[in-house]
Amino acid sequence: MAALVTLLGTGGLWWGSDGFAAFTAESARRAHILRAPRALPPALLEDQDGRTFSLHDYRGKLLAIEFIYTRCSTICRTLGMSFKQIRDRIPAQALGRDFALLTISFDTRSDDPARLKAYANAYGADGKDWRVARVPDAAQLKRLLDAFGIVVVPDGLGGFEHNAALHLLGRDGRLALIGDIDQPLAFADQAARW
Repeated sequence: MAALVTLLGTGGLWWGSDGFAAFTAESARRAHILRAPRALPPALLEDQDGRTFSLHDYRGKLLAIEFIYTRCSTICRTLGMSFKQIRDRIPAQALGRDFALLTISFDTRSDDPARLKAYANAYGADGKDWRVARVPDAAQLKRLLDAFGIVVVPDGLGGFEHNAALHLLGRDGRLALIGDIDQPLAFADQAARW
């Protein structure tokens, strides 16, 4: 009987952990993306200089994406520093031509182009190879966050609780890789091999 319980328990754990590959929702999300790169919905973005563009404009390039809000004084600062390290790790001749970075704010009420510009200046986002942007349309933003698996919850104090990761869109425009924010150099190296 104990062997049967152990066997059933192990089978349940194997099934529930995606073959022992994922023990959290975040690791399950990452494993799924690696197996099946995800197409993204269309969204019109506005950058720190007030220019509009779409993710489709980056097809043919690798695109690193992070999600932040500019008033965040914790995890978003870590994301900004991680992106700066990624930018510095990518060979200069590849930036813009083969690889770009995009920071997207999910706080469209507060993060206007002026705030996006201040955030960009703080981390060295030049508006060309690294843009800081927002999705002004709430419905498009929701679809984009859902596609990336980003969960944003108001914290009741004017800020947000949210998950954070480094995301890579492949040259085909599909979400292909999710990395840890505390390992930006490993992410950059893995992206370079993509």
